[in-house]
Amino acid sequence: MVELTRMNWLRKAVILTLCAAVSLPSAFPTVARAEVDPELLFPDSELERADAMSLDQIRTFLQNKGGLSRLALTDVDGSTKSAAEIIWRVAHDYRINPKFLLALLQREQSIVEASNPSVYQLDWATGYARCDSCDADHPLVAAYRGFAKQLEGAAQRIRNNYLVDLAVRGTTQTGWGPGITKIVDGLAVTPANKATAILYTYTPHLNGNLNFARILKRWFTKGYPDGTVVKSSDGKRFWLISGGQRRPFASATAFFTRYSASQAVVIPADELGDYEEGTAIRYQNYSLLHEPDGKISLLDGDTIRHIDSMETFRRIGFSLDEVLDVPSEDLIGYAPGSPITLASAYPTGSLLQDRASGAIYWVKDGVRQVVMSKEILKVNFPRNRIVVVSSETLDSYASGTPVPFADGTLVGIQGQPRVFIISKGRRRPILSEAAFRAYGWNFANVVWTTEPAVMIHESGEPVDVPKPSDVQSAFSPVL
Repeated sequence: MVELTRMNWLRKAVILTLCAAVSLPSAFPTVARAEVDPELLFPDSELERADAMSLDQIRTFLQNKGGLSRLALTDVDGSTKSAAEIIWRVAHDYRINPKFLLALLQREQSIVEASNPSVYQLDWATGYARCDSCDADHPLVAAYRGFAKQLEGAAQRIRNNYLVDLAVRGTTQTGWGPGITKIVDGLAVTPANKATAILYTYTPHLNGNLNFARILKRWFTKGYPDGTVVKSSDGKRFWLISGGQRRPFASATAFFTRYSASQAVVIPADELGDYEEGTAIRYQNYSLLHEPDGKISLLDGDTIRHIDSMETFRRIGFSLDEVLDVPSEDLIGYAPGSPITLASAYPTGSLLQDRASGAIYWVKDGVRQVVMSKEILKVNFPRNRIVVVSSETLDSYASGTPVPFADGTLVGIQGQPRVFIISKGRRRPILSEAAFRAYGWNFANVVWTTEPAVMIHESGEPVDVPKPSDVQSAFSPVL
């Protein structure tokens, strides 16, 4: 595992005019990933975004993927350029999103993640003019041989033919268009937009196009760990990533009683849009809610806990002035929690300190949990008052597991180089600086604490950025 340090991070098809539209089998390995929609492969709103990646971003992206970044290549004007420079130029010349071009290169020849791209991969990088029955030495085909000519030909075809045809008559030359159903490899496919129709025109095969979408998802959609607080780059609203959804904070109070603004990761609006919107977080934690059926309940995290009687309500010390009337729709998404009764000691939790030993415990619902470090105390309970009690009082409560760090906390062990993100109560190791920066985390937010305070969390899945594939092309073209 590549570890993190404070001062020194370890770094880690077809041609449509010359021959029939026949594509090669996909070269991208079909490993298990999140499924994609065959009728919506790429958003129209992104297709013509030539500025989606800067030249430096393309260069860095290629450096992290494989050997393509190390090559000096010839552009269509005869000048020598890097692959990043050619991709950036073509993207801007034809107003095509460089992410689209990168995924096309990978889908056709696995070239982006190849450690040492072959001559064939470079010569036919986008599969343009190179179908199964085409003679590679035919002058009309050979004219498109070469990395830059391949990108140029593909982007030019998309800009000057496919997009023009769709604008003029609603379909491409082969009949693909939004809302038009065609059979692809036995499946009825109705493209939802122009970008999807373009992809099926370029490669009229299902698996290749699904792989295109999977590549994009793998490269450019980050699965932020549960508990991550995010903020869109084009707005001021905060969201909580939970269960694969983005849950908006409906008020400043709902947010700031749980988190601080410095914890939020700023992400592009299009990445935020990849998450389905979940139930809004409308009230501060431990709010007292008066439900439409007359019940008074306590909001406890993602649960609603019904208070069994007004006697319990008063004995615990709640006040009717604190109760909020809420509509039923505000309670959608909350699960029913354990009811609050007279036996529920500290239903909202309290910090109690042993007068004899000085140890601090979080006591809730009659269970005491030791707070193992001052860092956990500061992160989890920044506003809670500590009450000093006798050892006998603490012994009257059942003993529970130690208090873990709150989800979304970045933690490190003092004197050691490893950094983790806490998610669903587990410690997930962050494997490299590239992974840390890819998720937009701030090193200043890492909480350095004791080893026991970190190791109370069970080990979770590592967090990493996609690595170059060791799997070679799925086909062996005959030169």
